[in-house]
Amino acid sequence: MGRGKKKVHPKTRTAAFKASEPSEIVEAPHSFVIHRGLTCPYITDLTLDFRRIMEPFTASNLREKRMNRIKDFVSLSSFFHVSHMAIFNKASTQLSFKVVRLPRGPSLTFKVHQFTLARDVISSSKKQMIDPDHFKHAPLVIMNNFSGDGKHLKLMANTFQNMFPAINLAQVNIGTIKRCVLFSYNPETKLVEMRHYSVQVVPVGLKRSVQKILKGSVPNLNKCNEVVDFVTRDGYASESEVEDDEQSHVVLAQTLKSKGNLEDNKSSIKLHEIGPRLTMQLIKIEEELLTGEVLYHDHVVKTEDEKETMRKLIEKKKKMKEQRKKEQAENRARNLKLKKAEKVQQKRDASKNEDEDVYESDDDAKYYKEEVGEEPDEELFKHDEKSSRKRTKLPGNMKYKNKKAKLDQNQKRNNNKMNKTK
Repeated sequence: MGRGKKKVHPKTRTAAFKASEPSEIVEAPHSFVIHRGLTCPYITDLTLDFRRIMEPFTASNLREKRMNRIKDFVSLSSFFHVSHMAIFNKASTQLSFKVVRLPRGPSLTFKVHQFTLARDVISSSKKQMIDPDHFKHAPLVIMNNFSGDGKHLKLMANTFQNMFPAINLAQVNIGTIKRCVLFSYNPETKLVEMRHYSVQVVPVGLKRSVQKILKGSVPNLNKCNEVVDFVTRDGYASESEVEDDEQSHVVLAQTLKSKGNLEDNKSSIKLHEIGPRLTMQLIKIEEELLTGEVLYHDHVVKTEDEKETMRKLIEKKKKMKEQRKKEQAENRARNLKLKKAEKVQQKRDASKNEDEDVYESDDDAKYYKEEVGEEPDEELFKHDEKSSRKRTKLPGNMKYKNKKAKLDQNQKRNNNKMNKTK
């Protein structure tokens, strides 16, 4: 029988798992995207769509249950290098979107005014551009109009940027930039528009026929006598390319895998929206993890005295919480001591009872001597707890009681003669 595998301590296994991961993955910001509150199929689909935006550094197949709490996800965040958590909370009147920096905050709360699912955005577009390979790399983050007055704008912009990995311009591979996320702020309405696009790079100045050959598609030569007729035919790739804006033209610093996009040549950048869409408004910024001092509130404006009273109240709650934890630790230690003392007392009582039994047997022996005038036998008042009425071993002649006793040859012959005479 083979020996079982040796068990590895969880801390040793965790350290070995972290050491095996490359530094790029460990240092990249990871995220949890969950939904809370009332159940709604549209909010569930919106949560899944937002996870697609955060790929590949997010838990795409994260399973949630009603019994799970926020602290359950926070306790797992350090093991999976999770730095941010996005929460869609459905209430009876509105939908809120919260972005939390783990493990100590701050926490940003947004009110969602409008949202559109990815399937609705894709179905409304004429040209659908979806490639599963685009989600193997993190998207490019584009921030628009976040340069106004107010610390809340800077904090909001930094939070959105830090949710995605930073890009090193000197070492980045342009071919890995397949998606982009746009956050646009409107200072008049105070709304933040979020859009998600797929990036396509197309060479500039090529005819439609040449583009088809570069893409690898088989051309239709039914109306052409030679291949030259097909290549020299006038016409562009599409009507939109004729009216293509020159601002979308860039000179590539690297050669891309897609055919026709060579280094130091002009190419056009095209964006195809793949959803989802979000229109939201910043309502509140809290200092800690969904608790603590309110650093910014859009609806409520407090004076310095009110802020000071709130700070004192928060500090008082913290002290009370620490005091309760301390009392709980002391009670736990005291209960452990009491349990140990009870166990020791039980052992002492058991040994005391054994001694009393021995003393009783000695008293019986003295009483017998005084009444009879002789010393009793040794086994008469002997008390042994381990002894039982059953015999530990059978006598030698009864060891094989189920077997018949063996007879000698002479005895067998005599028995046979007696049987015959009978």
